[in-house]
Amino acid sequence: MAKISWRPGTMIYPLPAALVTCGSNPDEWNMLTVAWTGTICSDPAMCYISVRPERHSYPIIRERMEFTINLTTAAMAKATDWAGVRSGKDYDKWQETGLTPLPGEKVSSPTIGESPLSIECRVKTIMSLGSHDMFIAEVLNVRADDRFIDPETGRFSLEKSGIMAYSHGQYFELGDLIGKFGFSVQKRK
Repeated sequence: MAKISWRPGTMIYPLPAALVTCGSNPDEWNMLTVAWTGTICSDPAMCYISVRPERHSYPIIRERMEFTINLTTAAMAKATDWAGVRSGKDYDKWQETGLTPLPGEKVSSPTIGESPLSIECRVKTIMSLGSHDMFIAEVLNVRADDRFIDPETGRFSLEKSGIMAYSHGQYFELGDLIGKFGFSVQKRK
């Protein structure tokens, strides 16, 4: 294995390419693209996003103490990238991307109608880490697109949604299912 020296592009990848929405009313609603996000606890359900303080959405999230993580798909790739390279200070990202804001059910920030899965969150803690601050949040509600719910199991079929990931400056659609948790030790019949 080749040894490389650390540089900003040598992080842990792939990551979700999520659109995070924030704001307390339609005049303030905004979105930003975030790849530094994930689950940190299952009981209670908690997750995080890391955001640079200079981002337009940062003070909105910090003041309102809530946000929504919206997973993205290959069909949303252009809008996701655009929302990450343009500022809500200069553009109405909803109008520019054509994405549909839907009112949140448990938070005032919107969800994105085109997202296969939206996770409504309330911030519990903010950690200043350097270039980014981490918003640690409790999950209050999850909205899933009915098209991706298996009617027999009730399971969300992430693999059927065309979910998108980010790796080293590039976007990828997730591919084929190669196993499930515990398949390596499962008894064969």
